[in-house]
Amino acid sequence: MNAAGFPILSLVTWLPIAGVLFLMSVRGDEETVASNARWGALWTSLVVFALSLVLWVKFNQADGGFQFVENAAWLPQWGISYKLGVDGISVLFVLLSTALTPICILASWDAIQTRVREYMIAFLILETMMVGMFAALDAIVFYMFFEGVLIPMYLIIGVWGGPRRVYAAIKFFLYTLAGSVLMLLALLAIWYQAGTTDIVTLLHTNIPVTMQSWLFIAFFASFAVKVPMWPVHTWLPDAHVEAPTAGSVILAGVLLKMGAYGFLRFSVPMLPVATANFAPFIYTLSIVAVIYTSLVAFAQTDMKKLIAYSSVAHMGVVTIGIFTVNAQGIAGALFQMLSHGVVSAALFLCVGVVYDRIHSREIARYGGLASRMPKYAFAFMLFSMASCGLPGTAGFVGEFLVLVGAFKVNFWLAALGSLGMILGAAYMLYLYRRVIFGVITRDDLKTILDLSPREVMVFAPLVILTLWMGVYPSSFTGFFDAAVNAMVDHHHAALATTSKLAGVFAR
Repeated sequence: MNAAGFPILSLVTWLPIAGVLFLMSVRGDEETVASNARWGALWTSLVVFALSLVLWVKFNQADGGFQFVENAAWLPQWGISYKLGVDGISVLFVLLSTALTPICILASWDAIQTRVREYMIAFLILETMMVGMFAALDAIVFYMFFEGVLIPMYLIIGVWGGPRRVYAAIKFFLYTLAGSVLMLLALLAIWYQAGTTDIVTLLHTNIPVTMQSWLFIAFFASFAVKVPMWPVHTWLPDAHVEAPTAGSVILAGVLLKMGAYGFLRFSVPMLPVATANFAPFIYTLSIVAVIYTSLVAFAQTDMKKLIAYSSVAHMGVVTIGIFTVNAQGIAGALFQMLSHGVVSAALFLCVGVVYDRIHSREIARYGGLASRMPKYAFAFMLFSMASCGLPGTAGFVGEFLVLVGAFKVNFWLAALGSLGMILGAAYMLYLYRRVIFGVITRDDLKTILDLSPREVMVFAPLVILTLWMGVYPSSFTGFFDAAVNAMVDHHHAALATTSKLAGVFAR
């Protein structure tokens, strides 16, 4: 299953491009092309998901290193190669990417009626970029996939979005691109210092302490925007509101995880001294994000904006967990990333269901849907409770572990971080009560239809995942425990070595 055998990672990464080539070759009238594009994209994404399940089945959970490694010379004279591989951290995000893509395609089945072929092509290209980024083991290859995501997402928002779609798409593109330029400079500096861009080699390379702070700032500029962290989060609500439903699903479910993944892949393991020095700064921004954006979410009248601001608050919990740099904190951050990827995607789909029927996202426009849409009310309730962190659902485990890790660092860090759960319960229960309960007063709501069979197929896997992750979390944490423990041990060993060297020079 590696370079000496079957290159499964390359197949999972590039197979969507084969689907793109098929969609480009489809001929016929507009209706025929649209139908073939939908089915072609769906079957391609399902095959990719099935292949990615092989990674799940064959993965050795006791191994904290990289598996399924593929390596081929690309620019050997510069120490750059096409190298792919997954560890216990990245394998789960590859699966998340391949699982959400067919769900997005199904969710777009009736909602997208114009330029259907181009829309499906954009989603398949986006899938390749997402999987390639999580599987890349060369820094330059990582950067190419990391930036490549911007192009299809820009088009999805800018072409198929709402009335202010062009503004939102340009804002999304400029914010994310600006920070990434500094990241590229940081990668060039690391290449100049180490003579290679191989991530596995760089993880065990001692980067001079004098360089680490500058490199950390450069990486932070890119990853913080992608998370997004306060105060560089302002592009996110606009992007979510204007994006089509499936665009919001993939943006919240996968793209927000890219920044946090970058912190775990580059900043924490490669720059241990700078990570320790900047941790209080990260904690401060994260606490502000948790409290401030939760209050802003509570004030929203648009359902999509409320969920968008809640995503910033939840990702604030993630960054707290990452920079505790202990096993509980990082494991909790990873679990929170996965659970948020499932739950936030499902919440945006819930908004999309009623928007497709009534064409409004205003909270005040609804009320009393439980009597007309019982299946929808159940799904919305489950995902709302999971977003609140209800025990037994996916949202609880990650937040609990992050708070345990934060408590080991500082009591007030854990106490302030826990406010996110309280405020989250307030705004999610407010949203659910206003939309689902009460008496229907509007005529169009009196005839609104419950979930269709296609929509049930969309929600069913997300319902199962939400409960599975809450009831049996070790089936997920078991994948990344070994990698997390190795990262924490390496980080503290590097700090100890630096401290000893500082003591020698002081004498």
